[in-house]
Amino acid sequence: MRKLSLILALVAIASFVFAQELPVKKEAAFKEGEVLSYKLKYGFITAAEATIKVESSDMKFDGKPTYKLVVDARTSGTFDVFYKIRDHYDSYIDKTELTPYFYQEDVREAKYRRQDKARFYQDGKKVIANKGTFAAPTTQTFDLVSAYYFARSLDMSKIKVNDTFKLNYFLSDEISALEIQYVGKETIKTKLGNISCLKFSPSIKPGRIFKKDSKLYLWITDDGNRVPVKAQVEILVGSVTLEIKSADGLKYPIGKG
Repeated sequence: MRKLSLILALVAIASFVFAQELPVKKEAAFKEGEVLSYKLKYGFITAAEATIKVESSDMKFDGKPTYKLVVDARTSGTFDVFYKIRDHYDSYIDKTELTPYFYQEDVREAKYRRQDKARFYQDGKKVIANKGTFAAPTTQTFDLVSAYYFARSLDMSKIKVNDTFKLNYFLSDEISALEIQYVGKETIKTKLGNISCLKFSPSIKPGRIFKKDSKLYLWITDDGNRVPVKAQVEILVGSVTLEIKSADGLKYPIGKG
C-alpha cells in the first residue's frame, strides 16, 4: 500500500516542467491564502486526499522574507482502515526567487515513521540534510513542495510541442533529475468547470509500481494560475488519477491572468 504515497510524491515532483536555471516571471502565479485540495483515486475509489496551502511566514533566511508552503496528505475510506497515511510537509521559499531555504517532513504511514529536514544553500550548490551534505548540479534545486510552486511561475510562452525539460529535486538521500515532455493543449472537464490546459508527460521508470509502457500525464490550467487539475497514470494493477476538488484564494480567476 505504500505505493499510494510514492505516487503522490511523483505527482508532486512532476506537476510542472522547466529547464535548469530558468528565471521566474516578475510576479508569482500564487499568493498567500491560496488553498488547493485534491483527491487520489484508485480506479473508481477515492484512496487519498491532499491539501496544499500558501501561508504567511515570519521566518527569514539570510535576512530575506519567505512564503510558508504546507502540504497535508491522508488516506480515506477503506484505504484509511487498512493502511493509514498521515503525511505533513513544510517548505520555506524565498519570496522573490521562489527557491527553497528549508524543508521538513513528518511521514506517518501505518507503523512506518520518518521525520526529515533539509537546508538548501542555492548559491553554494548544496543541500544539508539528516543523512549528510549533498552537492547540487545547479543553483535551482528543490524539494517536493517548492518545485510545485516554483514551476507555476515560470514563463512558458515559448514552449513547443515535444519540447523536453529537466527538473532537479532533493528527495530522502539524493538529488535526482526528472525529464518531462510537453504534449500540447487540451480542454478537460474538472470540478472547476471545463478548463483549457497545458498537457505534460513526465518520464517514469518501470518497476514495482509502473508497467513497462506506463505513461504519466498531467494537465495544468493554461492561465495565470498554472494550477494542476488532473494527473493520470497506469500502474501494475489498475490506474491512479489525481483530480482537483477545490481551489480557493487564487491570484487570478480560472481561465484568466
